[in-house]
Amino acid sequence: MNRVTVKIDGMMCGMCEAHICDTIRREFPDAKKVSASRKNKEAVFVTEKPVDEAALKKAIETMGYTFVSCSSEEYKKRGFFGR
Repeated sequence: MNRVTVKIDGMMCGMCEAHICDTIRREFPDAKKVSASRKNKEAVFVTEKPVDEAALKKAIETMGYTFVSCSSEEYKKRGFFGR
């Protein structure tokens, strides 16, 4: 699994965060744990499949926000006690 972090400019309120989360879920139906933060200027989600960065950029910019960058790292699911 991959943890994807997307840097985004233009989010001003809670509704902006919701729009970004909805856009990611629509474009990447297998995305899990989707969250967005206007304070941190980023969205984070977990996915099993590789993310098409060009498709992600297009989806975000179509909504009126500015795609800055995208990074991905391996995500390990933790057990009940963090093992």
